[in-house]
Amino acid sequence: MHDHQEPPGGIHPLLAGRFSPSRFDPSGVVDDRALALLLEAARWAPSAGNSQPWGFFTGRPGEPEHDRLLPHLAPSSARWATDAGLLVVALTRRHVDDSQLLYSEFADYDLGQAVAHLTVQAEAMGLAAHQFRAFDLEGLTKELDPNPGWAIVSMIAVGTAAGDPPEGRTRHSPAHLRSAPWS
Repeated sequence: MHDHQEPPGGIHPLLAGRFSPSRFDPSGVVDDRALALLLEAARWAPSAGNSQPWGFFTGRPGEPEHDRLLPHLAPSSARWATDAGLLVVALTRRHVDDSQLLYSEFADYDLGQAVAHLTVQAEAMGLAAHQFRAFDLEGLTKELDPNPGWAIVSMIAVGTAAGDPPEGRTRHSPAHLRSAPWS
């Protein structure tokens, strides 16, 4: 059911080498230039009608923004995410102001594209990114208080991976990807 092989030749090395580390090197730093490049990559992601319905809250160790994020991490993610050089909260604009009128039915999808671009840019810069949802969504939303219509979707830890990708990473096969919705 799962393909345990390494990616085939022909897939771009940035995609083949990407993995979500379960540990980060606490001495790894994401400097201002790196942060700007990560956000620039996200900025250039495609979106429905060029709406770009994404936003990010960032915090690096030693910054007050980082300190605001740490109490909301679940114990399972706090074990490794606190050592990352950067924590990113990913938000999307789902609704128009404080109404229930959808801003874009594609907002979450578009945010995913922006995060994917950020992730590949991190890989190109020798950094690793681990997306996660193990945090107190209600508490973090209260803490950050985004404008009406905006919603926190996920977080991303970015930094220097401590260790190599695990051996034998499992992925669904291409055949499964094509048949799963109808199996």
